[in-house]
Amino acid sequence: MKSWNELRELRASAAKEIALRNPGASAVAGPERLHVLVCAGTGCTSSSSALIMEQMQQQLTARGLDQEVRVIKTGCFGLCQKGPIVAVYPDKIFYCHVKPDDVGEIIEQHFIGGQPVKRLEMNDIDEITQEKIFDIDKIRFYAKQQRIALKNCGQLDPENIREYIARDGYEALAKALHEMQPQEVIDEIKKSGLRGRGGGGFPTGVKWQFAADQPAGDKYVICNADEGDPGAFMDRSILEGDPHAVLEAMAIAGYAIGAQQGYVYIRAEYPIAVKRLQIAIEQAKELGLFGEHILGTDFSFDIEIRLGAGAFVCGEETALIQSIEGKRGMPVPKPPFPAVSGVWGKPTIINNVETYANVAQIILKGSGWFSAIGTEKSKGTKVFALGGKIVNTGLVEIPMGTTLREVIYEIGGGCPNGKKFKAVQTGGPSGGCLTVEDLDTPIDFDNLIALGSMMGSGGMIVLDEDNCMVDVARFYMEFIVDESCGKCTPCRVGTKRMLELLTDICEGRGTMETLDELETLGKMIKDTALCGLGQTAANPVLSTLRLFRDEYEAHVKEKRCPAGVCKKLLHYSIDPEKCRKCSMCARNCPVGAISGVPGQKPYVIDHDKCIKCGACMETCRFGAVKRD
Repeated sequence: MKSWNELRELRASAAKEIALRNPGASAVAGPERLHVLVCAGTGCTSSSSALIMEQMQQQLTARGLDQEVRVIKTGCFGLCQKGPIVAVYPDKIFYCHVKPDDVGEIIEQHFIGGQPVKRLEMNDIDEITQEKIFDIDKIRFYAKQQRIALKNCGQLDPENIREYIARDGYEALAKALHEMQPQEVIDEIKKSGLRGRGGGGFPTGVKWQFAADQPAGDKYVICNADEGDPGAFMDRSILEGDPHAVLEAMAIAGYAIGAQQGYVYIRAEYPIAVKRLQIAIEQAKELGLFGEHILGTDFSFDIEIRLGAGAFVCGEETALIQSIEGKRGMPVPKPPFPAVSGVWGKPTIINNVETYANVAQIILKGSGWFSAIGTEKSKGTKVFALGGKIVNTGLVEIPMGTTLREVIYEIGGGCPNGKKFKAVQTGGPSGGCLTVEDLDTPIDFDNLIALGSMMGSGGMIVLDEDNCMVDVARFYMEFIVDESCGKCTPCRVGTKRMLELLTDICEGRGTMETLDELETLGKMIKDTALCGLGQTAANPVLSTLRLFRDEYEAHVKEKRCPAGVCKKLLHYSIDPEKCRKCSMCARNCPVGAISGVPGQKPYVIDHDKCIKCGACMETCRFGAVKRD
């Protein structure tokens, strides 16, 4: 592709191919009358969505409908709890929990008979009319969202560049190259207020300016796709569903700072994302959108993929650079910062996937459009991976300033089974907990930090009354200990000692002095560790100590876990008055710790043998087994 005009001609042609999915579409010229979008993200793929597509295509062909109904693989729709998902356009029918065996019914009843399969339809209840809502656009899960980074996810085939171009793909790159000077691009990003979505929220435009101000020569653009937080899957889903949005933004960044080479650093544990990135790069090169003299200009830019081995520490930018250079991924002191001296000592900008996913739309729609969304110091939207004890697990993208209550209850549907909300962990192993008192807090970078947590990459794990906060802190500390690179003593030794203290508390060996030592050690590590991983490692512990000290003290003073999670502190017993002498508990005990005489003698538990698995309590139908 040699010119902007050729790109626009391709867009006009490709737009006709996806017209059935446009808002208000009913019929278009040509034989196609339905587009069937099947989620092919990691979650739905693991639940046989590939088999659903295969069977649907085979059955459509067998019925002679393959020219009328097109089956399209997409990325994640966001509502992961309802997968596998199949969406039908222009009907706007949203099928959930679809199985391969459902394909024939969908084809016969819906595609041929014109009647949706009601038992598979996603439905919601209108709060005012109490009527069922089936329209995709009106479902409450999406109603409060504003999708910018996720704009194309679930809407197009990520392995077909024509579909991306049909939705204004690479138009922002063309605009930047033909109508803007590099400094104008940087200024637009600055004015938008876009902050990095991968951790501390550093202003993106300022970072780009640092690199642009360095002397001319080799410079590099890196996409940090080494997403490693437990429960976080935003970046993976964007790359699986809309890889070109990230690649286009990297090219724009390259033009802005004077770089000709980009790298996507992605963990090899994301095979679907890696495959789609490779396809996207090859397709863009074939059209001349990467390589020499892009769109007839003097600008040249290329992108390569670098696979990471899954080390969490390589999410830290200096460790990531070390890994790209072929060294062991370990952080190095800053300054100099990567924008001054990065890959091979050259100026390098590093942004994460979600940050790049906003760039093209800022260039197309203007900084004023983006900065009008969000709060005074946190502009735009943020994608969260909503998980844990929540009804609607999945990806949500909300304007900055949306409250936690809206996300957890209105979008997420609250805690399942009527359980009481206890806390939400944001920011993963580097973040902290927020409680019911914080539910009306507007979500932005500064508010979360003020509350002792952080935005981080966007993990949001909801915890209910059945979660033990000491055990939660121990879980994150186990992760940190396992992922520490070991370079600095505070992180290498300090976090291991914190884990030992937490284990002592969970197993009944803790004292009040243990709590004091835990807090002192956490603050010391925070002040002395080398990189961001170590400096934030103690956050989950310090946060839970501050907010749930009563739970820690129950473990220490009473040798009791209020949530009934810590096995060493559990005590099972059988109430002889309630025992029906049925022997079900004894028959289901895996270690033979329960004895009695069926129909004659109440059953009792031998506490020396009991492994505290809870099988007896689950089996007893009469409430005779108690857990203290």
